[in-house]
Amino acid sequence: MEVVDVSLGRRSYRIHIGPGLMRDANLLNATVSARQVLIVTNDVVAPLYLDGLRAVLQDRELRTVVLPDGERHKTLDTFSRIVDELIDGNFHRDACLVALGGGVVGDVAGFAAACYQRGIDFLQMPTTLLAQVDSSVGGKTAVNHPRAKNMIGAFYQPIGVVADTDSLRTLPPRELSAGLAEVVKYGLILDLELFEWLEKNMEALLALDPAALAHAVRRSCEIKAAIVAEDEQERGRRALLNLGHTFGHALESIGRYEKWLHGEAVAIGISLAASTSRALGWLGADDCARIDALLRRARLPVAAPGIDADEMLSHMSRDKKAGREGLKLVLLERIGRGVVTPAPDDALLRGVLA
Repeated sequence: MEVVDVSLGRRSYRIHIGPGLMRDANLLNATVSARQVLIVTNDVVAPLYLDGLRAVLQDRELRTVVLPDGERHKTLDTFSRIVDELIDGNFHRDACLVALGGGVVGDVAGFAAACYQRGIDFLQMPTTLLAQVDSSVGGKTAVNHPRAKNMIGAFYQPIGVVADTDSLRTLPPRELSAGLAEVVKYGLILDLELFEWLEKNMEALLALDPAALAHAVRRSCEIKAAIVAEDEQERGRRALLNLGHTFGHALESIGRYEKWLHGEAVAIGISLAASTSRALGWLGADDCARIDALLRRARLPVAAPGIDADEMLSHMSRDKKAGREGLKLVLLERIGRGVVTPAPDDALLRGVLA
């Protein structure tokens, strides 16, 4: 087991990474002190792991919510279903909510934990690569609005993250690739060495090589933990973690949260961010080709044919990173160095989108 610390003063916690952690009674009992525990999962993950987790936590007062799978269910209705269960079970303020699943489960369960009685403990147990390397870390919790992603939420840190890498062996190939988009992102914004390592080890990751997966998860968590410790509520440097996301969130909204997985939309967004950086004279054509080549090797899309540029710009204007000064984008000065910058004019963006 490897451990990465997220240093946030009284809100500090540890990310535990390794095989078999969902069955580690010592770890889970040391992390969760609550007697009342609500496990939130979905109908894909539950048949695989719910019984085993319930067996480990069997001496607690346990209840379970099993949600339908998919981004389209990350809604206020789903949030209300979790809160209803907490109220029906007479859960107290010293209870704990356990999020067992991918990013959708973690986001909506975390938001419910943040709101119930003004905040109860919650533990992230991510079962997808995307959740293990990104969404389970950092305290962003939210649900989607039909017209914009993650518009309703809170910054609320978990008491810990338990990333059992064995769960990655049950991932469909498409979900595995979606998670790799976020790993590529980390290399592009801050770590050229990681990007170069991915170029050498992409096939090993796709083949579920344990050592390669452990390295990718650990290094991603190290990068994110360092940024979150510096800028917990995204008032500055943390915005770097959104490379590709402004474009990607617009695509997800246009596709009604069904056409693309989050990581697929982010991959397209990364390619668009690289092309925008090239249009500004920051990246060369070879850099863009190198980025697209790595994404393609990860079996990710790099284009979205048929999407209207004006519709994209309209959705991007509602991005939560937009402020009085206008929309901001995360672009690349070079591979391994991201920068948060005011968006270029619409004419340039239309050209890139076209």
